[in-house]
Amino acid sequence: MEMPSDALTTLPDDALLVLYANGDRHAAQALTARLLPRVFRQARHMLGDASEAEDVAQDAMVRLWRIAPDWRKGEAQVTTWLYRVTANLCTDRLRKRRGVGLDEIAEPEDPAPSAAQRLQDRARGAALQQALDQLPERQRQAVVLRHIEGLPNPEIADVMEISPRAVESLTARGKRALAALLAGRRAELGYDDETA
Repeated sequence: MEMPSDALTTLPDDALLVLYANGDRHAAQALTARLLPRVFRQARHMLGDASEAEDVAQDAMVRLWRIAPDWRKGEAQVTTWLYRVTANLCTDRLRKRRGVGLDEIAEPEDPAPSAAQRLQDRARGAALQQALDQLPERQRQAVVLRHIEGLPNPEIADVMEISPRAVESLTARGKRALAALLAGRRAELGYDDETA
């Protein structure tokens, strides 16, 4: 028996996963609509390549569907599990492509209303991605999950399998490193033109 699509939007992730495991295709659609964009953003920021991020996001979702029948409610949040899987898939890809120059990595595209805004957003995104790419892997992962995906430190700790204090340390060091890497580029990226 399938639930009506509109009723599914209010259900928590783990309930949707259980419904999917029991054959409810609408639950799968609702959970995919909710989680796939978040997983894609995480992968895009970690990898700096939209097409690779699409592959990782799809792979992560397939893995979620495979474990659905064995999901044990209450042991972990679905998002925590999915972010961890995504991070691991990204880490595997980053390790495989070590030695690839930054110039060979495609810039992430960021749609905007005007051409000028689109160009500025692209320059800002590329600058951030270049700076993120220079961070150590664990710092990059912590910064992306905290400041780009907006996860709380305890959830990041679960994803990364470290303590919340270690998350704080990694994100603080990562933010300082990013600030240092981007410090001389305010005018170039159009931030001097904006009101503070």
